[in-house]
Amino acid sequence: MIEIKNLRKDFDDFQAVKDITANIEEGNVFGMVGTNGAGKSTLLRMIAGVLKPTSGEILVDGKNVYDNPEAKGDIFYISDEQFYFQGATPDDMRKFYKGMYPQFDDNRFNDFLGKFGLSPSRKINTFSKGMKKQLSVILGVCAGTKYLLCDETFDGLDPVMRQAVKKIFIAELEDRKLTPIIASHNLRELEDICDHVGLLHQGGILFSKDLDEMKMGIHRLQCVFVSEEDRDKLLEKVTVMNDDVRGSLHTITVRGTMEAVEEALNEVNTVFAEILPLSLEEIFISETEVVGYDVKNIID
Repeated sequence: MIEIKNLRKDFDDFQAVKDITANIEEGNVFGMVGTNGAGKSTLLRMIAGVLKPTSGEILVDGKNVYDNPEAKGDIFYISDEQFYFQGATPDDMRKFYKGMYPQFDDNRFNDFLGKFGLSPSRKINTFSKGMKKQLSVILGVCAGTKYLLCDETFDGLDPVMRQAVKKIFIAELEDRKLTPIIASHNLRELEDICDHVGLLHQGGILFSKDLDEMKMGIHRLQCVFVSEEDRDKLLEKVTVMNDDVRGSLHTITVRGTMEAVEEALNEVNTVFAEILPLSLEEIFISETEVVGYDVKNIID
């Protein structure tokens, strides 16, 4: 398990990460989403032990990760723009990481290169962005670490390759309890793979929840009420996050269990009413609107 305790990171006068506390359990896929500048990449670099926290600590299986080779040996970090040596080939990078991770699987690496159509002897600087991403994933999986940190790993991959990488992650999770931690702006890419999601905003964490639990706790209603009194009665019975009114149609985002929302709806008179499922992207928008990160504030 990765334990993040009261973590803070300052760059001169700028506070990039603000007192984050969260746990990342083993054997699941943890999605890290957030607004621009939320601190996702900074947090990943601290989990990897690349950056030293200003305060707080990160424990990997009980060991403080910063300046600790033993703890770092359980982590492979795939940055947004993975570093490769000048003029290096995939085989050169295999040898390099083999020296860092003794459990590196050479046979699997060569097998993956063949399946992905990547030459072991071709210079990496001639690869496309997508090919470089593929190579970074192959290196990360074959390193045999317990935790795999991925910063925008799906960016630059075509749809077929994105699905291939997801299947590899799931297979590794099932076979050896690999724990991928994936930071991404593309919420649709995370929705079908993540078990748990942490939402970051302006350096802090708004919540860290099981994805299914999160979806069960927020609902969107579309209603046309018989009267304003019925509308007011419903709004008093539920926790309203947003109420968008267009003519007589109310689109209301609420917190609460499905049972509580259905009970509240049954107690008011409506011409039309339905409860709609929310995607991860819609939940993200709803949660960040609550803290003032709203497109209307940007374009008005």
